[in-house]
Amino acid sequence: MKLNLASIKNVGDWDGYQLPGFDVEAMAERTKKEPVWLHMGAGNIFRIFPAVMHQELLDRGLTDKGITVCECYDEEIVPSVFAPHDNLTLAVILKADGTVDKKVVASMAEAISAATDAERLFEVMAAPSLQMVSFTITEKGYKVADPAQRDSMMGYVCQGLLRRYKAGAFPLSLVSMDNVAQNGSTLKAALISVAKAWNEPGFAEYIDNLAFTWSMIDKITPRPSPEVAEMLKKDGYEDTEIITTKKGTWISSFAIAEECQYIVIEDNFPNGRPPLEKATGMYFADRETVEKTEKMKVCTCLNPLHTTLAISGCLLGYKTIAECMKDPLLVALIKKIAYVECMPVVSDPKIIDPKEFLREVLEERFPNPFIGDTPQRIAVDVSQKIPVRFGATLKLRRKAGLPEQELEAIPFFFALWARYLMGINDKGEKIPVEPDPRAAELCGYLKDIKLGSKGPFDLSKIYSDADIFGVDLCAGDGVLAKKAESYFAELVEAPGAVLKALQKQ
Repeated sequence: MKLNLASIKNVGDWDGYQLPGFDVEAMAERTKKEPVWLHMGAGNIFRIFPAVMHQELLDRGLTDKGITVCECYDEEIVPSVFAPHDNLTLAVILKADGTVDKKVVASMAEAISAATDAERLFEVMAAPSLQMVSFTITEKGYKVADPAQRDSMMGYVCQGLLRRYKAGAFPLSLVSMDNVAQNGSTLKAALISVAKAWNEPGFAEYIDNLAFTWSMIDKITPRPSPEVAEMLKKDGYEDTEIITTKKGTWISSFAIAEECQYIVIEDNFPNGRPPLEKATGMYFADRETVEKTEKMKVCTCLNPLHTTLAISGCLLGYKTIAECMKDPLLVALIKKIAYVECMPVVSDPKIIDPKEFLREVLEERFPNPFIGDTPQRIAVDVSQKIPVRFGATLKLRRKAGLPEQELEAIPFFFALWARYLMGINDKGEKIPVEPDPRAAELCGYLKDIKLGSKGPFDLSKIYSDADIFGVDLCAGDGVLAKKAESYFAELVEAPGAVLKALQKQ
């Protein structure tokens, strides 16, 4: 069993695997001639979530065209896992009851690497038939360091939009599917900042009038794991190599994820869209509901808890999030963050109940032993995540007049993160600090602090940074910074201090 179009035609070899129920090659040809959906970001979350949802529509005959996917960041992805497998992906869904669903996903009609085939990307973006461009590029993908740079993520997209503008200024919906606050507006601001720097008459105005559709996406998607690779080998599946690219992407012919999934999306598509409302896990709503759903998930019920478990897990030596959930001290910590400190200002979208969503996260999703999601994966780019995952709650609490003196678990997490940036676990052993665009700077502030160093410590260079925390923790009476610094002093007392401090929370 090899993952390619020729192999999957031998249906008898794929017992236990769900195969595409449509003519893949005919679908690809139609799509190349008249693309309808372009997705930016060819990583695991796209391949096992939006791509699988669209395959459901293809299997049911609700559409006859697929998705064009483009990778703009990691130039190794397309030649490594798309080209050798005829743009197929094996989706492996690991359920909490231990059962596994295996599905060959063929909804990706074409895969483009912007680094080597930018012209094809621009052709697709200029096509009048194109209805939507969606994005899973992580928080850092929306940062614009140099608006004049054309080979950046936003630079590539702007070049394609400029081609579309000159071809006829066709309407289009751009849909961010990343965990970024008000993601549609964030995407719009990034693209307009680039367009304005290019001084193309009318171009920035054209972008301003496009539809920037807000969304909330939720599906835990770990890196491909050796354990799943071994399981697949026993089936006779041969393409189990796991690749780590030079840019740190973990990818394989297969992608793995949990069963639970949600996409809540604003219905704003001026050039039409596929009938995605008929796909499992898709909710269409107005912008206000989308924003409330996003805030519920990202600021209260999932992401801050995930990040807390990740940093704690790295310090304590846990290998998976499920292992973290077996630690009653960590469970108590994230429950305190969620129920006591975040839930009083939770956004209630009505279409999903926050308390039921949180119960599902804590009792079913995080403890799922079959997912194998690692603290290290979630510890990537934490400086980019904190302003949304924690800063938004701090702002809402201030707006509601809730005293910051009451907060304990959130400033304790801020201290844990600073302790993690020392690159030493709770046993006193060196550990890698996962990739983060600000890691070198932040670790530099802590370089002279060792286990056994005595406080008080002045971490104001970190805690005063509103770009990281959403607010200046040192502002006013600085109670949050003072609490975090006090907790940090406890955490560096000696090996075992992290565990000791957790017992006091």
